[in-house]
Formats: sequence, structure tokens, C-alpha cells
Amino acid sequence: MTAYEGLNRYDASVGDPVPAFDPLKLCVFTTVALITCVFGPVALLVFSGVAIAGYARARRAGLLRSKCCLGDTRVVLLYLSVIAVLSAAAIPFWVLLWIRVFGG
Repeated sequence: MTAYEGLNRYDASVGDPVPAFDPLKLCVFTTVALITCVFGPVALLVFSGVAIAGYARARRAGLLRSKCCLGDTRVVLLYLSVIAVLSAAAIPFWVLLWIRVFGG
């Protein structure tokens, strides 16, 4: 018997190790915030459009309540639609701002 023979064995009295916390969501949130900062209302319009498509599909499939704090999927769709309209309306102003800042 070698000195290392019994080291890598499962001990049922100890149990399974607790998985380590993975802060992946925080990295995703930071990336989304960065994209939104760089691309402004265009990014907001794209993200809200993707969310509207996802919630509309889920609602057609039978989802009536969301884990979103707004709850009812109709309210969530209304919220996302308002955000999409406002971001679409803000795009020309955002473009003008960039032209003024970087266009001279």
C-alpha cells in the first residue's frame, strides 16, 4: 500500500460538497450595461424587441404569470412595448448628439 492510496475516496459521512457560487449573472448584467452604454437606444430597442418576441411566444404557449416583478404577462408586454417605442423615438436624438459631439 502506497502513502496516497486512500486519499481520493468518497466519504458518505461527509456528504457532497456545496457547489461554489458562480456570479455569471453579474457578468451578463455588466455586459448588457456596457452594450447599452455604447449603443444607447438602439441596444435598448433590440433588447426590448427580443424580450417582446420571447414573452409573446411564451404567452401564446400558455404562460399567464411571469417571474418578473410585474407578474401578468400582458403587463410585461405593455411595459416592454412602451420601452421599445420610447427607445425608437430617442434614436434620432441620440444620433444628433453623437454628430454634435464627434462631428465637430
